[in-house]
Amino acid sequence: MSNANKDNLSPGEPKPAPSVDFIRQAVVEDIKSGRFGGKVHTRFPPEPNGFLHIGHAKAIWIDYGIARDFNGLFNMRFDDTNPAKEEQEYVDAILNDARWLGAEWGDRLFFASDYFEKMYEWAEDLVKKGKAYVCDLRGDEVSAHRGTLTTPGKDSPWRNRSAEENLDLFRRMRAGEFADGSRTLRAKIDMAHPNLNLRDPVMYRILHGEHHRQGNKWCIYPMYDWAHGLEDSIEGVTHSLCSLEYENHRPLYDWFLDQLGIYHPRQIEFARLNLTYTVMSKRLLMELVKEGRVSGWDDPRMPTLAGLRRRGYTPEAIREFCRRIGIDKTDSTVDVQLLEHCLREDLNKRAPRAMGVLDPLRVVIENFPEGHTEELDAVNNPEDPSAGTRKVPFSRVLYIEKEDFKEEPPPKFFRLAPGREVRLRYAYYVKCVGVVKDPATRQVTELRCTYDPNTRGGDSPDGRKVKATLHWVSAEHAVKAEARLYEHLFTTPDPANAPEGKDWKSNINPASLEVREAFVEPSLKNAAPGHLCQFERLGYFCVDPDSTKERLVFNRAVTLKDSWAKIEQKGAKAT
Repeated sequence: MSNANKDNLSPGEPKPAPSVDFIRQAVVEDIKSGRFGGKVHTRFPPEPNGFLHIGHAKAIWIDYGIARDFNGLFNMRFDDTNPAKEEQEYVDAILNDARWLGAEWGDRLFFASDYFEKMYEWAEDLVKKGKAYVCDLRGDEVSAHRGTLTTPGKDSPWRNRSAEENLDLFRRMRAGEFADGSRTLRAKIDMAHPNLNLRDPVMYRILHGEHHRQGNKWCIYPMYDWAHGLEDSIEGVTHSLCSLEYENHRPLYDWFLDQLGIYHPRQIEFARLNLTYTVMSKRLLMELVKEGRVSGWDDPRMPTLAGLRRRGYTPEAIREFCRRIGIDKTDSTVDVQLLEHCLREDLNKRAPRAMGVLDPLRVVIENFPEGHTEELDAVNNPEDPSAGTRKVPFSRVLYIEKEDFKEEPPPKFFRLAPGREVRLRYAYYVKCVGVVKDPATRQVTELRCTYDPNTRGGDSPDGRKVKATLHWVSAEHAVKAEARLYEHLFTTPDPANAPEGKDWKSNINPASLEVREAFVEPSLKNAAPGHLCQFERLGYFCVDPDSTKERLVFNRAVTLKDSWAKIEQKGAKAT
């Protein structure tokens, strides 16, 4: 067995925590009472029908975090009960993402499909006890018979078949005699029960299809409500932690286990994560992928862990985000700015600085010697003195951002303009003495400037001051790159709800991706995919896997502007 916690704690002894949520309180109570022998054993049960998203990160960090904090066991367990939607690609992606996030399960990797035979035996047991029956109603007819919250359901015409007939039909279902959807196995509970989930729920459906692990061995597959509790019971899970939508399913979870008389874990529900400007439904995310609205599950605009990682998010930032939002019993929506704030906080401490120009304007320093290059010292990270410095080349021809120059500057614009002097980061004071324009368009194509050689490093010995510092790159030494600037994928905070008469995809932001031809400093020439850095004044960027030796591609992970920090500061002052 693999222990989820590497700390030297005795079994069941909780780690100190800065705050105790209601789930941890319940676990502490169970330990004190001796329930489950003082053990703590959790699991994360993803369905391999898509990639994990940021909502799953919260679930993983609850499941794994509680096992870790109480020196317990943690299982990674796939609920692979629907071959029509599941693929090995998703299994591999989920394992990769969960490991990247920081979850550890050692040798405790399990699959629901490995328990199919035992589940089938238990189903036969309920059939023999008269607690389950084969029903010939089609899916739409089952739904119609179910009733509503205010009206009871109606018994299936086949509800009172004998145990012998049901057992024969169920075995023939398994043998493949019947067509898809022609029959189901249903639990025999109460069609008038106030909880609709207990109105003779379906346990098995017929589905002839290739399973990614079982091949064609099975043509009947267990429903989630039937399989979920059995899987937990087989694995010895103590605390089955689920999102809030399963709260009304808990009585059914309990009923199945009680009827079988087998080991009974405790199910506890928590509120799932909802995030502004984001959809969290795998069904909706699948639509985006299949319709080509995004480049794939790992598109940096997607809320998937693969997409966030490709964009430049770190596991540390995501874990901190999960810690800050906490665990609640009430559904709410979290502002995406908090997630971005957590990333900025993390990258500010770890990301090396560099200079890149995303919208280049050529600058010629007229009084700088032609063919001459100077090597200037640049700080790698002002938040981390141990990161040291690097050399950046300075030459006669530079690139700056177009937006850093105005021929007719508006009020409070302190950057470069005709006759105005500014500081170049780590370099010199420069003054604009001329402007070159395209004769046809009258657009500015080049600036002519002079520099003050006495201001190397950015200070003036005569005490004169400038109001702006600009980033730049040496044109001769610059590395061509592609910069991908990402915005929210949707234009509205609640994109799943479209205006009346419109599809939810009408909320897709047509400006969610802007691609620019950029230049970056030569220290980034050999940057590998995944390399993170801050382009000074522009934001945090990550080298994309699309990069080649001939062409670097940078994804903007997040801008430098941090609205959430201002919100926190205002809140602190108010208190």
